[in-house]
Amino acid sequence: MKKVFFLLGELVDEDIDWMVSTGRREEVPAGTVLIQEGRSIDTLLILLEGTLSVSVAALEGKTIARLTSGAVVGEMSFADARPPSATVQAVENSLILSIPRAHLLAKLREDEGFASRFYRALAIFLSTRLRGTVRYLGYAKGQLAQEDNTSDDLSPEMLDNVPLAKARFDWLLRRLRNTDYAALPE
Repeated sequence: MKKVFFLLGELVDEDIDWMVSTGRREEVPAGTVLIQEGRSIDTLLILLEGTLSVSVAALEGKTIARLTSGAVVGEMSFADARPPSATVQAVENSLILSIPRAHLLAKLREDEGFASRFYRALAIFLSTRLRGTVRYLGYAKGQLAQEDNTSDDLSPEMLDNVPLAKARFDWLLRRLRNTDYAALPE
């Protein structure tokens, strides 16, 4: 399941419009390091197109996961304000939406409805990731971790949000794919 579906399934259209108008569309060349393990970050990233690799120094920089379109990156550091525990690098040319941490924090303080929806989505996909990690450690030792594309662990309530979230992601992608989209600030 794409992490962005959790987010887009919980948020309302006005929240998504705010993210697009506040965020920055970035075309990222292959090889670009987006997040460096141990170095603070000031953005939350949504991978719209492309592939990213996740590696950790403790494993001598070995790739431990590949992230594809729909990944939300930097959410752990956003949630706990600690430096990232992994390095994230573009494997291929990628398109991301980068939302500045300061703007997101201000929005969360000012808009209780948005904060409730955002933090619920964050909790759900962090919980889902933890379940996947536990499954990975128990059953698939030594294999490259992949995003969980199954919906086995989701409640019926969450499953009901998936079609809407997919439609919103497609809309978001179409909107941000347009390189002439002038409403996004630099």
